[in-house]
Amino acid sequence: MAVEVAGTRRRFTREEYYQMAEVGILKPTDRVELIQGEIVEMSPIGRRHKAFVDNLTQLLTMRIAGRAIVSVQNPLVLAEDTEPDPDLKILRRRSVPYKELEAHADDVLLVIEVAESSLSCDRSTKQRLYAEAGISEYWVVDCAAESVEVHRTPQAGSYRDVSRLNGVASVNPLAFPDIRVTLAEVFA
Repeated sequence: MAVEVAGTRRRFTREEYYQMAEVGILKPTDRVELIQGEIVEMSPIGRRHKAFVDNLTQLLTMRIAGRAIVSVQNPLVLAEDTEPDPDLKILRRRSVPYKELEAHADDVLLVIEVAESSLSCDRSTKQRLYAEAGISEYWVVDCAAESVEVHRTPQAGSYRDVSRLNGVASVNPLAFPDIRVTLAEVFA
């Protein structure tokens, strides 16, 4: 005879999440992130994902040097129970160093998720989280289609302006309209 148990999920805060890492419950090799109180396992990083993250890192770092900070696969505080690890983000320069206060949504000029096996999550959960946090621009790099979805103008948990670029297109980050990134460079 099976017994049904009505259970509730235990949600965690960022503080509890970091305590789990300190005491060894979460290992340094665990690829997880905290999403609305839940510890979520991240998708494995494939060859194309690595290549496109590396390409974007090099392109953006060279073109934005001295004007902003390109942060690669580091956490982003969105709430006391939410800290995703986007593939890249461009952070504004600020008077309080990031070593003293981690990056929060209001520090972000652009968030980029490179999606090889995480496309569904990046287009739904992550898109909603970034829009709710008021991040002005979010790119989803689709490894399989070799396209970039550009999401701008957050409003009510979504982005009002969405475009999909492919082929010989190029994209300019909203915060840096003078910088042009071609898809050929991203997907080289």
